[in-house]
Amino acid sequence: MTAKAIAVKKYVVRLNEEERRRLLELISKGKSSAKQQLKAPILLKADVSKAGEGWSDGRIIEALETSASMVYRVRQQLVEEGFEAVLSRKVRATPAIAKIFDGEKEAKLIALACSETPRGRARWTLQLLANEAVGLSIVDQVSPSTVGRTLKPPQAASPRAMGDPARGQQRLRSGDGGRPCRLSARTRSRSSSGLSG
Repeated sequence: MTAKAIAVKKYVVRLNEEERRRLLELISKGKSSAKQQLKAPILLKADVSKAGEGWSDGRIIEALETSASMVYRVRQQLVEEGFEAVLSRKVRATPAIAKIFDGEKEAKLIALACSETPRGRARWTLQLLANEAVGLSIVDQVSPSTVGRTLKPPQAASPRAMGDPARGQQRLRSGDGGRPCRLSARTRSRSSSGLSG
């Protein structure tokens, strides 16, 4: 018997009647995440209690078309963290990376993108906007791709809706009366405080 087989033996799955009922309900409803939809049958098949199937890992892997490591991790999580931990989404141990553009900085970037282009330029490029955002001390540093993601309209807004007043959007002009720029109601509400600093 290999060291891995011994380690897997250590994580024996024994479900009670309530846990089995919840897992079966989760599968039948089919509204949970894909990961939960895989974890539930792994636990049911691995269950060695009287009502369980007590399948081997090899049989589970073949039947569910999953990996040995997935079966091992599900067993391990059940034994070490408990039933609820297996079904709940894991909370990040560290916070997500802070956004470079908070609401105020994003409003300044949008206003910059709507302003007159630099002399000799027909339009703003992402690189120009990134350079200017750093030059104006809006942010300390930023990549053109981050500028693009920040300025990208929300997924819900279709390209046809951009600039459509009937859908809550207005034409805005930069402070010096420059070329018009269209902003959504969502963006306007974030930039309503104006540019300062």
